[in-house]
Amino acid sequence: MEIDPFIFRLSIFILSIFIGYYVVWSVTPSLHTPLMSVTNAISSVIIVGAIIASLAGNSETIFNSSNIFGFLAIVLAAVNIFGGFLVTQRMLAMYKKKKKDK
Repeated sequence: MEIDPFIFRLSIFILSIFIGYYVVWSVTPSLHTPLMSVTNAISSVIIVGAIIASLAGNSETIFNSSNIFGFLAIVLAAVNIFGGFLVTQRMLAMYKKKKKDK
């Protein structure tokens, strides 16, 4: 009996969702900022690959699938990087000393 490759990949995807959920929610706040910097670095690599994918092909066809998915990947990774920097700034602001009012 052979397992369908789609079912096999779907089961891996569902298991990775559960593992990712438990890993992310068990991170302590002190480790959150280094984790965000790593995900920003990963997203920057994704943007480089997405730029290559969006520029693939010839100049006659502008709207083929690789161009559209490359542009979508650029937009989503840019939103992820921007959000990561916002969250990192917010986390670092929590550790700053508060000024006393006079």
